[in-house]
Amino acid sequence: MTTGGKSEILNNTLMTLRGSMPELRGALVATADGLPIAQSFSDATDAGRVAAMAATALGLGKRINDTLGAGDLSEMSVSGLNGQVFIYSVGAKGALAVVAPAGVNLGLLHMEARDTAKTLALVL
Repeated sequence: MTTGGKSEILNNTLMTLRGSMPELRGALVATADGLPIAQSFSDATDAGRVAAMAATALGLGKRINDTLGAGDLSEMSVSGLNGQVFIYSVGAKGALAVVAPAGVNLGLLHMEARDTAKTLALVL
Protein backbone atom coordinates (compact mmCIF):
# COMPACT_ATOMS: atom_id res chain seq x y z
CA MET A 1 0.00 0.00 0.00
CA THR A 2 1.41 3.40 -0.94
CA THR A 3 1.88 6.24 1.54
CA GLY A 4 -0.78 8.22 -0.33
CA GLY A 5 -3.14 5.26 -0.04
CA LYS A 6 -2.53 4.98 3.70
CA SER A 7 -3.06 8.69 4.19
CA GLU A 8 -6.36 8.56 2.33
CA ILE A 9 -7.55 5.57 4.38
CA LEU A 10 -6.55 7.26 7.66
CA ASN A 11 -8.34 10.50 6.72
CA ASN A 12 -11.44 8.60 5.55
CA THR A 13 -11.47 6.63 8.81
CA LEU A 14 -11.42 9.87 10.82
CA MET A 15 -14.16 11.34 8.67
CA THR A 16 -16.27 8.23 9.28
CA LEU A 17 -15.79 8.67 13.04
CA ARG A 18 -16.71 12.37 12.81
CA GLY A 19 -19.72 11.50 10.64
CA SER A 20 -21.01 9.00 13.19
CA MET A 21 -20.63 11.58 15.97
CA PRO A 22 -20.96 15.07 14.46
CA GLU A 23 -20.80 16.69 17.90
CA LEU A 24 -17.10 15.82 18.19
CA ARG A 25 -14.76 18.80 18.04
CA GLY A 26 -12.08 16.82 16.30
CA ALA A 27 -9.99 13.70 15.92
CA LEU A 28 -6.34 13.08 15.16
CA VAL A 29 -4.02 10.17 14.45
CA ALA A 30 -0.44 10.58 15.66
CA THR A 31 2.66 8.45 15.52
CA ALA A 32 3.99 7.06 18.79
CA ASP A 33 6.69 9.76 18.69
CA GLY A 34 4.19 12.60 18.35
CA LEU A 35 3.91 13.45 14.67
CA PRO A 36 0.45 14.08 13.20
CA ILE A 37 -0.52 11.63 10.45
CA ALA A 38 -4.16 12.54 9.85
CA GLN A 39 -6.50 15.03 11.46
CA SER A 40 -10.01 16.42 11.32
CA PHE A 41 -10.83 19.40 13.55
CA SER A 42 -13.79 21.77 13.54
CA ASP A 43 -11.55 24.76 14.26
CA ALA A 44 -7.96 25.90 13.75
CA THR A 45 -6.52 23.51 16.32
CA ASP A 46 -2.76 23.02 15.96
CA ALA A 47 -2.51 19.35 14.93
CA GLY A 48 1.23 19.24 15.63
CA ARG A 49 0.76 20.29 19.23
CA VAL A 50 -2.16 17.91 19.79
CA ALA A 51 -0.17 15.02 18.27
CA ALA A 52 2.83 15.71 20.48
CA MET A 53 0.70 15.95 23.62
CA ALA A 54 -1.33 12.84 22.76
CA ALA A 55 1.81 10.76 22.21
CA THR A 56 3.35 12.08 25.43
CA ALA A 57 0.19 11.35 27.42
CA LEU A 58 -0.05 7.87 25.92
CA GLY A 59 3.60 7.19 26.80
CA LEU A 60 3.05 8.33 30.37
CA GLY A 61 -0.13 6.27 30.63
CA LYS A 62 1.77 3.19 29.46
CA ARG A 63 4.44 3.78 32.10
CA ILE A 64 1.79 4.16 34.80
CA ASN A 65 0.11 0.92 33.72
CA ASP A 66 3.46 -0.88 33.63
CA THR A 67 4.36 0.39 37.11
CA LEU A 68 1.00 -0.65 38.54
CA GLY A 69 0.85 -3.96 36.70
CA ALA A 70 -2.38 -2.95 34.96
CA GLY A 71 -1.45 -4.51 31.62
CA ASP A 72 -1.28 -2.88 28.22
CA LEU A 73 -2.78 0.60 28.03
CA SER A 74 -5.80 0.78 25.75
CA GLU A 75 -7.12 4.29 26.41
CA MET A 76 -7.06 7.28 28.71
CA SER A 77 -8.91 10.55 29.12
CA VAL A 78 -8.44 14.13 30.24
CA SER A 79 -11.54 16.00 31.34
CA GLY A 80 -12.30 19.69 31.76
CA LEU A 81 -15.40 21.76 32.37
CA ASN A 82 -16.07 22.29 28.66
CA GLY A 83 -15.06 18.95 27.23
CA GLN A 84 -12.88 15.89 27.23
CA VAL A 85 -10.01 14.43 25.26
CA PHE A 86 -9.85 10.68 24.87
CA ILE A 87 -6.61 9.05 23.72
CA TYR A 88 -6.74 5.52 22.38
CA SER A 89 -3.75 3.32 21.67
CA VAL A 90 -3.43 2.47 17.97
CA GLY A 91 -1.30 -0.63 18.25
CA ALA A 92 2.34 0.04 19.08
CA LYS A 93 2.71 2.64 16.36
CA GLY A 94 0.27 5.39 17.17
CA ALA A 95 -2.44 7.19 19.07
CA LEU A 96 -5.96 8.34 18.28
CA ALA A 97 -7.01 11.54 20.05
CA VAL A 98 -10.72 12.41 20.09
CA VAL A 99 -11.90 15.80 21.35
CA ALA A 100 -15.47 15.76 22.64
CA PRO A 101 -17.74 18.38 24.19
CA ALA A 102 -19.03 18.03 27.74
CA GLY A 103 -22.07 15.77 27.96
CA VAL A 104 -21.19 13.57 24.99
CA ASN A 105 -22.67 10.06 25.00
CA LEU A 106 -19.64 8.21 26.38
CA GLY A 107 -20.92 4.73 25.55
CA LEU A 108 -21.33 5.62 21.89
CA LEU A 109 -18.03 7.52 21.83
CA HIS A 110 -16.06 4.62 23.23
CA MET A 111 -17.74 2.12 20.92
CA GLU A 112 -17.03 4.23 17.82
CA ALA A 113 -13.52 5.31 18.85
CA ARG A 114 -12.40 1.82 19.86
CA ASP A 115 -13.54 0.46 16.50
CA THR A 116 -11.75 3.35 14.78
CA ALA A 117 -8.53 2.64 16.71
CA LYS A 118 -8.66 -1.03 15.65
CA THR A 119 -9.14 -0.03 12.01
CA LEU A 120 -6.28 2.50 12.24
CA ALA A 121 -3.96 -0.11 13.79
CA LEU A 122 -4.47 -2.34 10.75
CA VAL A 123 -3.47 0.52 8.45
CA LEU A 124 -0.41 1.64 10.43
